[in-house]
Amino acid sequence: MSARRRPLRRTARQPRRRKNQHDEQALLAALAATVVLGLTAAVLRWLAEHPWIVIGAILAAAGTCGAWMRQRGEAARWGQVRAQSLRYAVEQLDRLHHTQFEFAVRDLMRRDGCRDAQQVGGRGDNGADVKATDPYGRRWVIQCKHRKAGWSGKPVGTPDLHVLNGTGRQVHNGDVLVMLTNGRITSNAVDFANSQHLHLVDRRVLAEWAAGSRPLWELLKAVPPPRRQSPLS
Repeated sequence: MSARRRPLRRTARQPRRRKNQHDEQALLAALAATVVLGLTAAVLRWLAEHPWIVIGAILAAAGTCGAWMRQRGEAARWGQVRAQSLRYAVEQLDRLHHTQFEFAVRDLMRRDGCRDAQQVGGRGDNGADVKATDPYGRRWVIQCKHRKAGWSGKPVGTPDLHVLNGTGRQVHNGDVLVMLTNGRITSNAVDFANSQHLHLVDRRVLAEWAAGSRPLWELLKAVPPPRRQSPLS
């Protein structure tokens, strides 16, 4: 009978190969770190020998930052000037889309000192198209009704006031609730507004306000008293 052959042992080549790869990666990382540290040290030595370059770079950066801040401040000042001189003819407002009309009302409130005035009209606006706080602390809630035909368009009636009356104070915490239109308002709506302490801005009042004569709270009657003192008072 022939003698049994001993099985050959497989050499563990794979783990040794992985170890060699790991050693190579570690060596490369160490070389890279050495190069980076060397370059950093060389740059620092060069900068130490030429301090005027560092000072010049700092001054240039400071000058650029200062010029940018001055430009921003100048732009803000010019924006305030443009806002303060904002004027509309009522015929211009007639030609606007109803959303643009709401933004125009927002801008007019900002012109008069309501810095937080914002257009909020759209789906789910709960009867508010523009909201703002005047310099006296009063919260304004304005619903806008734009009529392409102006005075000849459909008048604002009592049903148009129901949503504003129902949500202006309870939902929006308004002090001054305004229905504003570039058209006309029915006599029934006027009676309802008076009974519910709502304020109405028809085409005549809108034209006077948009022309820049006086802020809206000076054109309306029976506006609630100021909540706080203002530089305008």
